[in-house]
Amino acid sequence: MLTDDQLDRYARHIVLKEIGGAGQVRLSSADVAVIGAGGIGSPAILYLAAAGIGTIRVIDDDVVALSNLQRQVLFGSGDVGTAKAEAAMTAVTRLNPGVKVIPINARIDAANADLMLREADVVLDGSDNFATRLAVADAAYRLRMPLVSAAVGPFEGQLGVYRGWEAGRPCYRCLVGAPQDDPERNCAETGVLGALTGTIGSLAALEVIRTLVPFGEDMAGRLLIADLLSMRFRTLTLPKDPACPGCMAETCVP
Repeated sequence: MLTDDQLDRYARHIVLKEIGGAGQVRLSSADVAVIGAGGIGSPAILYLAAAGIGTIRVIDDDVVALSNLQRQVLFGSGDVGTAKAEAAMTAVTRLNPGVKVIPINARIDAANADLMLREADVVLDGSDNFATRLAVADAAYRLRMPLVSAAVGPFEGQLGVYRGWEAGRPCYRCLVGAPQDDPERNCAETGVLGALTGTIGSLAALEVIRTLVPFGEDMAGRLLIADLLSMRFRTLTLPKDPACPGCMAETCVP
C-alpha cells in the first residue's frame, strides 16, 4: 500500500495507465544495483530515487574530484574528497528520504560480482572500463538478472538491455565479444560532453523503470546509439551470437 505522502509524491506516475498504483508499488519494493556513480550513474541515481525505487545499491570505490563536477550532477563542490557512494547516499536522502541507499565503497570484479549483485532485481552498469563491464555482465547472466548497460564517448552514447538467458536474446558479450586486448581510453584523455552523460544516464534510468514495470516496446535485444554531433538517434537490432563465449560458457555448465 502507498501512504498519502507517496500518493502525492508519485501522483504523476500513478495517473499513467502504464504504471498506475500497482506499478508504483513495484518500484517502491524494487532493489536496483548501480555500478559507478559517475557521469552516467549520477543522473540515473537521481531519477531512480525520484521515481521511488525502494533500494539503490551504489557500487563505486572512487572519491569525488573537482574535475567530476562538470558532468556528475549528483555531487557539489563540498563533496570533493568524499567517497562517491557515501556522497550519493547523502544526495538521495536529501531528494527522497523514502529511498534506501546502500553505499558499497568497493570495486566490483569477477571475484565478488555475484555476492554484490545477488539481492538486486536489476543492474544498471555505467562503469568506465571493459574489465568491470564484463565482470558485471557475466554475473548478471549467471544470476538471471536484467542488465541495463550504458556507455558514452566524447559526443556519442549507447544504451542496451540484456537478458541473454532468454531464447533468442543476446547477452552483453554477444555485442562486444572479448575486448580485453583492445586499448582503452578514459574521458580524461578524450573528453566528454557533460550534458551527454546526463542524457544517457536518464535514458538508462528509464530502462530500469521499464524493466521493473513493463510498458511500451521492450528494449532487450536492441541497442540505442546517440550521435550528438549530428543529433541523430538510431536503434539497432542485436542478434544472438552463436559463437558468443558468454552464452556458450553458460550452456556448457553441467
